[in-house]
Amino acid sequence: MSDLFDEYPMLIFALEAFVALFLLVFIVVWTSSGRKKATRANASEHPRQQKPQ
Repeated sequence: MSDLFDEYPMLIFALEAFVALFLLVFIVVWTSSGRKKATRANASEHPRQQKPQ
């Protein structure tokens, strides 16, 4: 394995970049899904009242 990194030293930077990108996407998806769940929970607790026409 170290021979691979010795032959291609930029490979470790590419791997690190892919891991960082994956973590960024994971965190964004995780936080946005939590916001949607909280919105749904609040909507079910407080149903909107329709204005009389």
